[in-house]
Amino acid sequence: MSIPQLSAADLALLRQYDTPTICNVIELFEIQPRTAGYMDGRIRSCFPEMPPIAGYAATATIRCAFPRSEGAVYSSLDDQVSRFSEIPGPPIVVFQDLDDPAVAATFGEIMCSTYQAFGAAGLITSGAARDLDQVRRIGFAAFSNGVICSHGYSHIVAVHAPVRVGGIAVHPGDLLHADANGVTAIPHAIGSEVAHVASEYVAAENVILDYVKSGAKDVKKFSEARQECMRQLAELGKRVRVRSATA
Repeated sequence: MSIPQLSAADLALLRQYDTPTICNVIELFEIQPRTAGYMDGRIRSCFPEMPPIAGYAATATIRCAFPRSEGAVYSSLDDQVSRFSEIPGPPIVVFQDLDDPAVAATFGEIMCSTYQAFGAAGLITSGAARDLDQVRRIGFAAFSNGVICSHGYSHIVAVHAPVRVGGIAVHPGDLLHADANGVTAIPHAIGSEVAHVASEYVAAENVILDYVKSGAKDVKKFSEARQECMRQLAELGKRVRVRSATA
């Protein structure tokens, strides 16, 4: 599996910004529709108070409705974490629950503690969560479609296969960013640029925010601040598109 890799510094930079800002910056490059690349409202943060995460998808499928032919609930964990080495940076485990609707929880304390011990930054599932208090205590970011108290006949079906979660396809090694607002994929070709351009995007937005926070109520000056923000964003978009086209 050959996957482009960001530097540790770029990943750290991505984690300084919320996911909506990352989505806004991706839009500047105009390389995909504005309605593409992010998970829908079915996938929600289990712990909205936790900071943003960034890393690479370690995908898997899971089923809980029927017993597997052999092996116990956790029998695939060793194989799964051994394959984290195929991912170029911190893994984010991404599960597609093959049961629709979910009948039991995808993960709990043991799975999340194991993933964290082997370097994972978080977990995303189209299925359900459980052991929320325990997982919160270890500080492991998790995203799910709800909560169910039992794991049923939970077993991993496939590892590092393409999955569909939250309305988007996720492939092994996809670059992901997630926080309380949701989950987005960052196209590999612009990953580093997104990390470095985010500060300029925030600065442009602050032209409006600084004005409205000042307490002033002059509509004309507000309009001027809004237009200046839009001008800066338009110029930023032109610059990043030119750099992207010549890269």
